[in-house]
Amino acid sequence: MIVGDLLHLDDLDIRLAWGTPDLLDRPVTGLSSTDLQDPARYLQPGELVLTGLVWWRPADASGALRFATALRSAGVAALLAGEGTHGSVPDSLADACRTHGIPLLTVPAGVSFRAVTDRVYLRLWGDLRVGAQDTAAIPETVRHELLDLLHADAGAGEVLAHAVGRLGVPDCSITTAGGRAVAATAAPAPAPANAAPTTAASVPPAGRGDTGLPVGPQDGSPFDGWRLRPHLRSAAAEPALQSLAELLAPLAARAHADASARRRAAGRLLDALAGEAGLTEPLAACGLGGAESLVAVTARIDGGRAGEAGAAPGDGPPAAWAAHALAEALHSLGAPYAAGTDRDGRSAALVAAPVEQVAERLRRARPALQSRLTGRRTLRVGVGPAAPPAPAALRAALVQARYVLEGSAGPVGSAAELDSLDGLLRGIPPEVTAAFHVRLLAPLAAHDRENSVSLLGTLAVFLDHDGSWARTAEALCIHVNTVHYRIRRIEELTGRSLARLRDRLDLRTALLCAPQPARARAQAPAPAPAR
Repeated sequence: MIVGDLLHLDDLDIRLAWGTPDLLDRPVTGLSSTDLQDPARYLQPGELVLTGLVWWRPADASGALRFATALRSAGVAALLAGEGTHGSVPDSLADACRTHGIPLLTVPAGVSFRAVTDRVYLRLWGDLRVGAQDTAAIPETVRHELLDLLHADAGAGEVLAHAVGRLGVPDCSITTAGGRAVAATAAPAPAPANAAPTTAASVPPAGRGDTGLPVGPQDGSPFDGWRLRPHLRSAAAEPALQSLAELLAPLAARAHADASARRRAAGRLLDALAGEAGLTEPLAACGLGGAESLVAVTARIDGGRAGEAGAAPGDGPPAAWAAHALAEALHSLGAPYAAGTDRDGRSAALVAAPVEQVAERLRRARPALQSRLTGRRTLRVGVGPAAPPAPAALRAALVQARYVLEGSAGPVGSAAELDSLDGLLRGIPPEVTAAFHVRLLAPLAAHDRENSVSLLGTLAVFLDHDGSWARTAEALCIHVNTVHYRIRRIEELTGRSLARLRDRLDLRTALLCAPQPARARAQAPAPAPAR
């Protein structure tokens, strides 16, 4: 297949925006769908790049040139730009493609990316088999049967079952890169009592070292893309399995395009939520139009090299990995959801399910998702409250989810945990809490550095025992008169009265705002005086 063949695919009405005859003769090796500003590291030479132009902003004068530069560095064959998002392809993109010698073709708004990917991969498969008739790993009759199923819009399970039955290869599973089962031919096996439920037949566990055969587009995300995984290894079956993985590429490309479209719709919903636009259409586009309430969820991937994790604008592709992880985790919940990344690079989801179910599902799914990350990257999730589908209520729920994400002690936090002062303070930036701690308790810290008696420890014990002189004296193994003396000294140094509830709360909060090592020292009982 060459680039020019796209202009002759039936019913797609793909048009040439810019390209020379020699560029249209470029061979095509595959197709990737992306809406990343800089997708170069996830593209392969000779690929077609399909984009909905969600990344393009009219105010960003150099955005189109940066995108085209990334495509040129990857050596792609051509760019297919959808007109659905902006109504037309920007002139700046055409100029950028002309500058870098990249053929630019347009996909009309009425043509789905699914139709484009299906047609391209079916054409690529046909070219592949024509060029390898003498050594075809799949008999011609079986190949035609499978192609007929694909043309009839059969699902992955039906195609896989037919292929395994006709080829005599071992039972196989199709899984996502994140380990979620898409289809399988083996009968379900009993799961261990403590195992998370699966949505398809028994699938051997996927780890970083067992990726299976890639099927269709692979965008570099550890949670995206399909894998074909035989349940038993057989050297004799490898050629047929490799050909089967290639044959299944249109189904994987269709799923990839559908997932990308859902993430784009979710991103538009999140952007609408951040602005003043109405939510009726964005909610309906995400399948959430009839929901009575929605649970807000946020996620982030921490760690890794600088610029390769987090949600800051411009960080690059990994900023969207957290959205991919949310989609993987929420898929098996069986409830409508929308997971995507907003214009600021923050990943979030809205889910039409009870809060408890959402939190439990994310906690059970996280270990498998975390196993897909390398290095020191860590997936963190914050679950907010349920809220009616109204702008103010959903914005408030997302704020709470992000607060939980920042302050949760564990990798999956819930707004339900915000039921104590300690839990509430964890979401405040450490620079703020540290400053508050110093502002109120610096005089006590200075005293403790010069004396063997810890006033910070005495204050902590006194407040822990609800201001009881006797119980404080007992806990510290000192006379009650000594407690009175130390408390008077604390009041003198801080300017606060421990007889007033308000001052007690301020000092208690300041103790909770201490960095963890200092906080542990402050809460440790003071040593008994030498006798």
